[in-house]
Formats: sequence, C-alpha cells, structure tokens
Amino acid sequence: MSSTDIPEPVGSFVETVNRHDGAGFLQAFTADGAVDDWGRTFTGREEIKAWSDKEFIGSEGTLTPEEVFTDGDELVVVGDWRSNHANGRSRFAFRTEGDKIAEMTIREG
Repeated sequence: MSSTDIPEPVGSFVETVNRHDGAGFLQAFTADGAVDDWGRTFTGREEIKAWSDKEFIGSEGTLTPEEVFTDGDELVVVGDWRSNHANGRSRFAFRTEGDKIAEMTIREG
C-alpha cells in the first residue's frame, strides 16, 4: 500500500513524514493541533515540534502503511513504524479539519 492510497490530507502527511520534512510535518497540523503519543499529549506546534524533534521526525522515522480505514470521524493508518527511537506495528488515528490535521493519536497496531 502506498501513501497515494490514503485519503488527503493524511496521504501527503505520510509522505512528508517519510521524507523527514520537519517544517512540512508541523505545517500539516492546525495551529492548536495535538499529538497523543501513547497517552502523552502535545498541543500546539511548539509542543509537537519539541516531541517530534526527539521522537518522530528527529528519529528519522518511516511509516510503511499496511491498512487504512475509518473509525467514526477518524482516519486510521496501521503500519510498520521504523525509527531510531521506536519500532513496530503502530496505529495512527487522525482527526482532520479541512486540509489540516487536528489530532494524531498513536497506539500499538
């Protein structure tokens, strides 16, 4: 499965992450967007950047999507996450507002 099989704006987001594009990653979120990484929540681009610099983009992570489906108002991408910080099958649930990501929740896949 490729990121082109994933509805926008999440498909482009996955491509941005896999390119390790930190600026593009942050711009994909709404100004008050949030990341819930296994129960730790980071709200707003400043907090998201601090988290991502260490654990996401900064750890040179890549996501290989394996499943895509909707769950209520969320788009869910399950795939193999590989980085210098953590590895394994992961579930990324996205809530979007227009062409931006309002919330990304990461759990075990």
